[in-house]
Amino acid sequence: MNKTFLRYKHLLLTMALALTFPLSEIAIAQHEGHDMSNMPGMSKPKPKSKAKARRKVSARKRKPAARRMQPAKKHDMSNMPGMQMPASSPSPNPQASRHQMDMNMPGMQMPASSASPNPQASPHQMDMNMPGMQMPASSPSPNPQASSHQMDMNMPMSTASPSSGATHTHAEQPGAMGNMDMGVPKKGQPGSDSMKDMEGMPGMGSMNMGPLMVMNGNDMAIRVGSSDTNLMSMGALGSGTTWQPASGPMHMIHKQASDWLLMFHYNAVVGVNSQGGARGVTKLESSNWFMPMAYHKFGKGTLQLRGMFSFEPFTFPPGGSPLLFQTGETYKGQPLIDKQHPHDLFMELSAQYTHPLGERGTWFTYFGYPGEPALGPVAFMHRMSASENPSATLAHHLQDSTHISFGVLTTGFTYRWIKLEGSVFNGREPDENRYNFDAHKWNSRAARISIMPNQNWVIQTSYGFLRSPEASEPDTDIRRATASVQYNRPLKRGNWASAFIWGRNHTSSPDETHNLNGYTFESTVNFLDKNYLYTRLELVDKNELLRAVDRARLGITDDHPSFRIGAYTFGSARDLFTSEKISLAVGSDLTFYSKPAVLDQLYGNNPVSWKLFFRIRPGKMDMGSMHGKH
Repeated sequence: MNKTFLRYKHLLLTMALALTFPLSEIAIAQHEGHDMSNMPGMSKPKPKSKAKARRKVSARKRKPAARRMQPAKKHDMSNMPGMQMPASSPSPNPQASRHQMDMNMPGMQMPASSASPNPQASPHQMDMNMPGMQMPASSPSPNPQASSHQMDMNMPMSTASPSSGATHTHAEQPGAMGNMDMGVPKKGQPGSDSMKDMEGMPGMGSMNMGPLMVMNGNDMAIRVGSSDTNLMSMGALGSGTTWQPASGPMHMIHKQASDWLLMFHYNAVVGVNSQGGARGVTKLESSNWFMPMAYHKFGKGTLQLRGMFSFEPFTFPPGGSPLLFQTGETYKGQPLIDKQHPHDLFMELSAQYTHPLGERGTWFTYFGYPGEPALGPVAFMHRMSASENPSATLAHHLQDSTHISFGVLTTGFTYRWIKLEGSVFNGREPDENRYNFDAHKWNSRAARISIMPNQNWVIQTSYGFLRSPEASEPDTDIRRATASVQYNRPLKRGNWASAFIWGRNHTSSPDETHNLNGYTFESTVNFLDKNYLYTRLELVDKNELLRAVDRARLGITDDHPSFRIGAYTFGSARDLFTSEKISLAVGSDLTFYSKPAVLDQLYGNNPVSWKLFFRIRPGKMDMGSMHGKH
């Protein structure tokens, strides 16, 4: 008896384990209403006849005792991911899942499955074709209630770019599903709830939201032509053709209208501006701009149309907004001093065409009248690091003053995380008539290189030659060099954006030359959703602060004495009301200054300026909810 038991011990253990595992799985499947017969790695061998089993037992009797005493294998591991799965037999389960999901994992070859006799097959079945497998045609389903909202998810494995920035392909991520080209049911239709359950799943990659817009993780992107992988990140698009970190928040209203993607951004600040010291004044004013945009597939590429308008010619005090130590442009034929000029009614009217070069590169051409050449960082009113600060930088005319040029042509290339571009343009500052279109020679030029190593960083450096930029000094030319680093970090309930910017003007005229430098550090942190703290720290060289009467008063004989000015702003804001289309906030700030002692007679010893304002703009776009809206 003991010998017989030992002989059959191996067979009994094998049969017991083989029966126990499938029966437990089938019991769970019947309890939960799921057909587990097609689970990856679950190989279903054909049943063997009793005669074959007896022959195997006889064969075991002839094997050595050492072989007979080896422990039985618990599972056949040959059918795990990367294996070939034989056709599964029909499922006898009459209560198969109404939301069945046939998921073919990477590396698997899936032969045709046999027809399911289940009369209650899923009305919302999904075929998910993963990269790396072969998907033969499945046999026809006899189900009379087949899905009327079946979704085909074709998910190619993307390659790529470490950047989710302006034009790029998607980053490779472990477990990423790549691009999902989805016929997404509209809200309220059958299947929309099933899709909602999938929102925010890790590794979901890009989601096709229409003919132009694609959700790339938490970023909204624009297709370049018909490509599913060559995209322009909306978060990375700054003023003109500049880049900024793609991970930053966007405050826009958007709408899909037929084959056009329409967007609208606006920002209006209304408040009291009080500049301190002997030269300071207090005024009620409003800085503002309104920017409509449109995108449309054109040929093999994408066309972008953009306008930007400002009512500052009507909402600024005559001559400009009070701002201590600011210089640049003219009013009634005299240089502006201690004032920021208003922006033109027409700040930008531009068109840009972007053509794909493979799946990682683009060629683009930008025309603006007015527009912004490839010189300097993102203009101050568009920088995320200055999003809550209503004041212009004192270094504006050393860094980004060319953002309104009446006549610009820019062309360039992008490849993954790098952009090279060059411009020819009109370098003359806008004239005092803020409602018209200026006409001057396009005799200035600039070049810029931008690098976006990932979605949180942007580095740029640029160089430009500006022919006769100031109307009051037509014989003076400027060679401008700039460099900037922008950083953005999304927070759990907010965002943190910072920038460091350097600009240098080398001015040359028949009589003299000057080198003026400007250094700007900005940072804005949004925390607990509705709260903002911001700062701007500047050191700027100024050589146009003194009129002839001021120089005589101070006993200075140099026509353009240069002074190093420091301005240090600290402010806060809080959202009072937010919705999808509007956000209303209240804010205030204080600015302190440093200056040479010789200027105390004109400005006072320690002038302090302050602002109190209301800010209106669109609400922040919630990328997490975009999936359910399209």
